[in-house]
Amino acid sequence: MEFFEVLRKRRSIRRFQDKKVPRELVEKLLEAAFLSPSSYNKRPWHFIVVDDKEKLQKLSKAKLGASGLAMAPLAIVVTADGERSDVWIEDASIAAEHIHLAAVALGLRSFWVQIRNRMHNEEKSAEEYVRGLLDIPENYRILCIIGVGYPAENKPPHCEEVFEWGKVGYNRFDIPFEK
Repeated sequence: MEFFEVLRKRRSIRRFQDKKVPRELVEKLLEAAFLSPSSYNKRPWHFIVVDDKEKLQKLSKAKLGASGLAMAPLAIVVTADGERSDVWIEDASIAAEHIHLAAVALGLRSFWVQIRNRMHNEEKSAEEYVRGLLDIPENYRILCIIGVGYPAENKPPHCEEVFEWGKVGYNRFDIPFEK
């Protein structure tokens, strides 16, 4: 698939077919993440692949808005060593986006569940909940969980209406970039 076609087709999908994602495709998703850039090439990330239905069900309770994980055949938890890099958020975010784009290129679809700075309930953060569920060490911060699978819904590709040329400055903030 051509790169700009992948970008246009990348849409958040939360309904999936009841079909396992083959290991070779999971490896390709991880390869895409490994190919992402990181500050000073520190590569602070660590990924946890989850395909156990019971764990997916529990992950779907990490926070409000995570329920789609219960229907996903696969989740990838994106974490990074916060002691290794002060820009772990950016490094992990780029890796996560690579996973999203690779999913489209492989005929899969995905969605992002924000964990960092979200609450599981009034007493516990979503990060604490996921950390406890998956035995993640304290120095690893949890950015997000990406639900992945074969889509059971189709959304149209993005069209040029999403291009916000008015939000682009040319050499300064207040000079419009003319297309």
